[in-house]
Amino acid sequence: MRQSQPHVMIVEDEPSQREVLCYNLAAEGYRVTSAENGEEALLLIAEDRPDVIVLDWMLPSVSGIEVCRQLKIRAETRDMPIIMLSARSEEVDRVRGLQTGADDYVVKPYAISELMARVKIQLRRVRPSTVGQMLSYEDISLDAETHRVSRSDKPLKLGPTEFRLLAAFMEKPGRVWSREALLDRVWGRDIYVDTRTVDVHVGRLRKVLTQHGGPDPLRTVRGSGYALG
Repeated sequence: MRQSQPHVMIVEDEPSQREVLCYNLAAEGYRVTSAENGEEALLLIAEDRPDVIVLDWMLPSVSGIEVCRQLKIRAETRDMPIIMLSARSEEVDRVRGLQTGADDYVVKPYAISELMARVKIQLRRVRPSTVGQMLSYEDISLDAETHRVSRSDKPLKLGPTEFRLLAAFMEKPGRVWSREALLDRVWGRDIYVDTRTVDVHVGRLRKVLTQHGGPDPLRTVRGSGYALG
């Protein structure tokens, strides 16, 4: 079972541009959703939160700037990277976009290759294991590219599901993951798995992580889920 794909949302009212962006992002292996106006985008984000948003400034109904402002004032979406697209090339407009909370600002017309690179940069911040990054936490190391894990320099053999679980924990040490959030991240939204399955795989992960000694780095948070550290 493959790791849940990085989820990128395109918010663009121009159909041809939206189609080109969706096609190229899907070709990169991302799960892509799209909206054609700000109101639709806010509704979709509430239902299925993306990892990165590519957001056009000029949108019907609710503008891209307003969408960005609303997302950045909410605790649950504040850290979600937003790449703002705009035909406005003046410095004052770029500054306004960034001050509203956009993490990057791309002026139209743009090269698709450049935008793909900027999406990857933002994904590296929020989901480093999906772009081949090396992760470490205390004495645990995870190489996302070679799928190798070690603790205190001793190699650990993890199954694919346990590897994806550990990658999720190591991307955000200290975060308390609910079972439902882990199901979405590790198994994917389109696959039905009972939440008790999460407990089974966390138990297996714990066993491997402590097989050479050392404290259990995973913490059970009663009524909430699990956290690393």
